[in-house]
Amino acid sequence: MSRHVPVTVFFNFRSPYCYLASKSMFGILDRFDCHFEWRPLGGWDGRSSPERAKGKLPIARQDVRRWCRRLGIPFNPPPVTTDPTRAGAGSLLAEQQGRLREYVVEVMHAEWGEGRDIGDIDVLTDAGRRAGLDPGALAAAVDDPALRGRLAEHMQQAQAVGVFGVPSFVVGEEVFWGNDRLDFLAEHLAELGAARA
Repeated sequence: MSRHVPVTVFFNFRSPYCYLASKSMFGILDRFDCHFEWRPLGGWDGRSSPERAKGKLPIARQDVRRWCRRLGIPFNPPPVTTDPTRAGAGSLLAEQQGRLREYVVEVMHAEWGEGRDIGDIDVLTDAGRRAGLDPGALAAAVDDPALRGRLAEHMQQAQAVGVFGVPSFVVGEEVFWGNDRLDFLAEHLAELGAARA
């Protein structure tokens, strides 16, 4: 009998590395008896500071382009002014309605696959509709102060367990940072006896 293991996921929709992770992280749920404790972030939380990001951007774009080529997925960066806060708040509604996987995939594709600004309510509700959410309900949720407050709480939780970047996956005291650490996460879950029979 497999062991049920919680995996806390810290995720910011503005991160291209979260885009990469979104293509494979849900497969972990299918392979292991685990559940994601979803912790979306907003704004710059979990990302390089704006000052550091300016110098890092050209090299990060090269790196992500290589990853996208390897994974066979499109890479069209969104406008630099894109704010992920609404997308993060909307993901909490998607989680409540059992549509988190679909929402994450559709929103990240709109942003990083099509280069659209997911801070724009029309772009976001269009992606949400494709994920099976009611556009009106999503439009209300993305600016809900209570949901936005939860994003800030998630950043405090991240700092409390030593998370400094996204995506990060936390199992007990083990932190797996980055899209390229998902193999290590899977190995760890297997070692814990969480593989599905």
